[in-house]
Amino acid sequence: MSGAAQPGAVFGCLADANRRAIVDQLAENPATATELAASMRLTRQGISKHLTLLEQAGVLRTERDGRQVRYHVNPGPVRDAAAWLDAKVRGWDRQLDVLRRAAERG
Repeated sequence: MSGAAQPGAVFGCLADANRRAIVDQLAENPATATELAASMRLTRQGISKHLTLLEQAGVLRTERDGRQVRYHVNPGPVRDAAAWLDAKVRGWDRQLDVLRRAAERG
C-alpha cells in the first residue's frame, strides 16, 4: 500500500454519509471548512470535526495560505482501500467457484 492509512481507517471514515458528501464535494473543488459549511447542512464546527477525521485517515490533505486552510482529496489511501477490498472479493469469488465446481461434481 502506498499510503500510511490503513483500509479500516478509510472505510470507517467513509461509512458516514456526511463525510462521503464532503469528499464528493472536495473531489469536485477543493474548499475551506467555511466554504463547505456554507454549502452543506452542517455547522462549521461539525464540518471541522469531519474534516479532522478524514485528514487523520489520510483521505484529505491540506494546503495553508496564510490563515486559510484549503482541503483537497488525497486519492492514494482511498485507492489502497479499494485495492484491498478488490483483492478480498477476488479471493471470495475463487472460493465460491471451488464450491460451485464441487457441488456440480456431486
